[in-house]
Amino acid sequence: SLETIYRKRARVRGSGLGGLAIAWRLRAIGYEVTVLEKQTNLGGRARTLSHNGFDYDAGPTVITAPYLINELYELLGENSRDYFNLLKVEPFYRFLFHDETYFDYGSSLKRMLSEIGTKYSKKDAHGYIKLLKHSKRIFNTAYLKLSDYPFESLNSMTPYIPELLKIQFYKSVHSSVKKFLDNPNLIKALSMHPLLVGGNPYTTTSIYLLIQYLEWKWGVYYAEGGTRSIVNGFEKLFRKKDINFETNCEVLNIEQHNNNIKKVITNKRIFQADLVVSNADPSYFYQSILKRAPKKIFNKPFMLKHSMGLFVLYFSTKKQYDDIKHHTIIFNKRHKDLLDDIFDRKVYITDPSLYLHRPAATDKKNVQNDSDSFYVLAPVANNESKINWNEKGAEFSEHIISILSDKILPNLKENIIDKFFVTPDYFEFNLNSFKGSGFGIQPIFRQSAYFRYSNKSNELDNLYFVGAGSHPGAGVPGVISSAKVTEKLILKYHG
Repeated sequence: SLETIYRKRARVRGSGLGGLAIAWRLRAIGYEVTVLEKQTNLGGRARTLSHNGFDYDAGPTVITAPYLINELYELLGENSRDYFNLLKVEPFYRFLFHDETYFDYGSSLKRMLSEIGTKYSKKDAHGYIKLLKHSKRIFNTAYLKLSDYPFESLNSMTPYIPELLKIQFYKSVHSSVKKFLDNPNLIKALSMHPLLVGGNPYTTTSIYLLIQYLEWKWGVYYAEGGTRSIVNGFEKLFRKKDINFETNCEVLNIEQHNNNIKKVITNKRIFQADLVVSNADPSYFYQSILKRAPKKIFNKPFMLKHSMGLFVLYFSTKKQYDDIKHHTIIFNKRHKDLLDDIFDRKVYITDPSLYLHRPAATDKKNVQNDSDSFYVLAPVANNESKINWNEKGAEFSEHIISILSDKILPNLKENIIDKFFVTPDYFEFNLNSFKGSGFGIQPIFRQSAYFRYSNKSNELDNLYFVGAGSHPGAGVPGVISSAKVTEKLILKYHG
């Protein structure tokens, strides 16, 4: 057949979950696919970091909407359960407040409403039901109709404006939650979801309230053996289905002719290309590879607001902290002012709020070397701040250890047997994320849907984008859905 003589060659730059998903989809529609990955292993932000005999999930640990991953396996006639196993996380999160009270969110809605009624007020319990109904309405529009819809023009958004107005998209997540609830701690906790996708709750469009209903609808999961088991499952199927991948292979440049990319130039060799999909941060890709500003006025660099940076401390302890939940979010007393320092003033902070991940709470396979393994993430200013992390990194990690020891992990310092950290510099220089931002551009409304980076380049005919910077945005469901959007556009323009 013609396909065996000449199959169109697709080159995917980057192997984050968005890049892996589009590679899969391209193979299913008949392309010869090669994934080009700068790092030593696949996964992008979801890769594995190994240190002193311990393996750590580098990035995402919350898996929601698992059907999106299952769909990919079904495209190639496989069952995801043959490659990895998902475990339910209960509760979804424990919220620990500065006044030393806590609130468990997720698992049983009935039990949670009872806890809200007892700890806070009956009015807040009723308010949460109304909030969840509002979240469902947003979900029905913004997720079910728009998450895999290609926005190619401003007019493509017009049919959805009446419903977007009804769900008050122009409000922030924080102000929307505040409309339904009275207790300040509860408002803080239930407006935190934008931080999981790089947004400030005080400025992120209320569309992102849909995450609340999404979590309840499908649950919150963790992959047995770590998020790396999902990446490993992809790698096994790549080998089985003849999807090529090259690690230690950094894309340095492209060669174009007649508005098409013809060659992808890497540090290893040159790859001929009929189609190129970038899983890189688009801001980085335009600046460093295309060496031009995007045509679309909304995506000019001076107009864009990039997400915060991330400081992540990975550590293991000889003591097993059995009473610690899988995900604990520790709120500092400062909230809006702290977020202003991080997102707007971009200054060095010493009192971070923290997100603590303890996989052994759900998955006993994550007890390594008879030890408890963790990572703790602190939102910090991105590298527009000019903070020198070579000077500040060790000091900041000590601030984090001190907070954890005081609040939740007693005698932590004496129990740590392995630790290392990454800063916004890792995101900028290792992961090629513009200004070291953790999630690309922020999820504010003027950077959503058509206003986000296009899934199909406006500059070159055979260049496409997937991942956190493109539509619909960051987070595991977002980046996997971006591959669905991009596939639709590839089928439309390249058949």
